[in-house]
Amino acid sequence: MSTTIESIEKQIGDNPILLYMKGTPQLPQCGFSAQTVQAVMSCGERFAFVNILDNPDIRAELPKYANWPTFPQLWVNGELVGGCDIVVEMYQSGELEPMIKQAVQEAPAE
Repeated sequence: MSTTIESIEKQIGDNPILLYMKGTPQLPQCGFSAQTVQAVMSCGERFAFVNILDNPDIRAELPKYANWPTFPQLWVNGELVGGCDIVVEMYQSGELEPMIKQAVQEAPAE
C-alpha cells in the first residue's frame, strides 16, 4: 500500500497540473471526466493525467489519501482543487484559467 501512496505523492509533486480521471483526455470514459477535461483543456495549458481505470491501486487508494471519494480529481500545485462540479463551476466563473496559468508559470523548468 505504501508504494501506491508514494506513487500518488510523486505524481502530485511532479506535475503542477494533474487530473486523475476515467479514461484519457482524448477518450474520457465517463461524462464527469469528459466535462472536467474540457474545462481544463479550455485553459490552454498542458497537464498530466492518470487513467484510474488502468491503475486500480491508485483508484482504490487516492480517495482515502485525498479525503475525496469520487473521480475525476484535479490537483494544482499539490493541492486538490476538486471534482467535476467544482472544476466546471470555477471555469465558468473565470477562476480556473488564472489558477492553471499561474501553476504553469511557477512550475520549475523541465
